[in-house]
Amino acid sequence: MLTLKEFKEARGILAGVIRNTSLVYSDAFSKATGNQVYIKPENMQVTGAYKIRGAYYKISTLTQEEKERGLVTASAGNHAQGVAYAAQTAGVSATIVMPTTTPLVKVNNTKDYGAEVILHGETFDDAAELAARLSQERGLTYVHPFNDLAVATGQGTISYEIFQDLPDVDIILVPVGGGGLATGVSTLAKLLNPNVTVIGVEPSGAASMKASLDAGHVVTLDRVETIADGVAVKTPGSEIFPYLQQNLDGIITIDDSELVDAFLDMMEKHKMIVENAGLLPIAALSHLAREGKNVVPVLSGGNMDVITVASLVQHGLINRGRVFTFSVQLPDRPGELLRVASIVARANGNIIKLEHNQFVNINRQSGVELRVTLEAFGHSHKRAILEAMHTEGYAAEECQTNDFYN
Repeated sequence: MLTLKEFKEARGILAGVIRNTSLVYSDAFSKATGNQVYIKPENMQVTGAYKIRGAYYKISTLTQEEKERGLVTASAGNHAQGVAYAAQTAGVSATIVMPTTTPLVKVNNTKDYGAEVILHGETFDDAAELAARLSQERGLTYVHPFNDLAVATGQGTISYEIFQDLPDVDIILVPVGGGGLATGVSTLAKLLNPNVTVIGVEPSGAASMKASLDAGHVVTLDRVETIADGVAVKTPGSEIFPYLQQNLDGIITIDDSELVDAFLDMMEKHKMIVENAGLLPIAALSHLAREGKNVVPVLSGGNMDVITVASLVQHGLINRGRVFTFSVQLPDRPGELLRVASIVARANGNIIKLEHNQFVNINRQSGVELRVTLEAFGHSHKRAILEAMHTEGYAAEECQTNDFYN
């Protein structure tokens, strides 16, 4: 059973190990949603994610014999770093199986903590199968990333800190993958205040928990597809599922496109790097029907490689109409390129790239193609630029594909 005694014990063991990630009031999100939004920045935690809580506490409960056998786990990255860190601190070996799609920063950080890393499969579930097999074959002690009550207990200590900083919290939003974080946070939150609302947030392309709660039993999805790699789990934890049925007040599902917008919001408004799984509660803020509430979105982690950051920035700017490309057919004569550039300049657009293709038509005299990639202030400004082109006699058409980094 997950009781107050276990949570208090976990809090004591983690004291001095984890960082104090105090709540951060968000003026921007509060104004946008009509609620009072206080961010819980676990992306600033040791190892860059909340997972250190559950991994460290779980390993502290193992017997000496279990530790000496060596540890093994499967992880999409954050639990891997938590186990590797805790194992290094305890002076024991750790083998981590990670999907081949794991961001490089998570792989390298795990290795830096002294763990052996094995890349296997495309999803967490693939990696978990190999980790379970290695546990049997090598006699290693398996530290499950979410389907373990001790791990969930460690994760749940987040609720102590939320109530300490904001005793009258009304709603807690928590990312959901396998369910360990949601189990710990929701269970302890209800023990501290049965009236608090705890809502899980999943990507729509990997909503295994929602499917399970709707069915009344654990459901395995055929496939998962989401940019939120940290919560791309086909099967939630069976051991923790009853606690979620009892303590979780609902599930909000989020499309990947919403995570792109949330990433830009966090960068521009709070100067924080938050990985896609951790952005789920931020994206969910706009889905809350209630106003005037104290809302705490838990940002579960911030381990993101620079390639992913660049991709999210690119797509985020495109989604918001701040970068776009249009194509136009021009007569093949001197001065046309200058004329187009002048129209864009008068409309306050900033050109990033020009592509002038003289060979789009067999007969060059019938016209050449110009593709212009530029910065704008948003969708309304983008439309104004295109209208200016049409007013000057150019049939400019927006391109659907924008690849302005190439």
